[in-house]
This record gives sequence, structure tokens and C-alpha cells, in this order.
Amino acid sequence: QVQLVESGGGLVQPGGSLRLSCAASGSIFSIRAMGWYRQAPGKLRELVARITDGARITYADSVKGRFTISRDNANNTVYLQMNSLKPEDTAVYYCNEPRTNSWGQGTQVTVSS
Repeated sequence: QVQLVESGGGLVQPGGSLRLSCAASGSIFSIRAMGWYRQAPGKLRELVARITDGARITYADSVKGRFTISRDNANNTVYLQMNSLKPEDTAVYYCNEPRTNSWGQGTQVTVSS
């Protein structure tokens, strides 16, 4: 099993930036891809960005050019740099390891003036 702990969420004004972190522990030797998802109130959870162990990256169209996913294999951490934030980015953001379908507890991101 893989344990995931997210951090870095908070309240930010439109146009601002946040960086989310996801620290992995447990059976991390088998981790390949990692992903960030988000779920806004009343909406389904959606993929935001995904990165494979070969650094192949996928972004949702709504965040392309604004968000950047990266990983630090030495520290078993995945990051999501979020720039030019919009009110519609408000959601709980979750980290996911797809091989074991492990999820973190989520971190709230609120974009509001």
C-alpha cells in the first residue's frame, strides 16, 4: 500500500499562485505514475495532471499553460505548481497513485477575492 499526504492548499486571490505537495510513503518502490485530481462542490472528481516515471505529462485542458506537475523521486514527492489561479479552480485537490488506487486526504484550494 502507498500512503499519500497532500499539503499547500489555502485561500488565494484570482491571479495568484499556490504550490501543492504530495509526499508518498509505504510501498513506494513500485510507484510509476502519479496524478493530481480535484473535486469542486456538486461536481465529479476530475483529473488535473498526471506524470509517469518517464516524465510523460498530461494536463486537463482547463489548466494547460497555468499548472505544472513535477516529481522529486529522491524525496518521493510530487508537486503541482498552480499559477494564474481562477475562481473556477476552487476545489479539494487530491493526490493519486493509480497502480494501487491510493488517495491522499485532500487539500482545499479556494480562489476568491
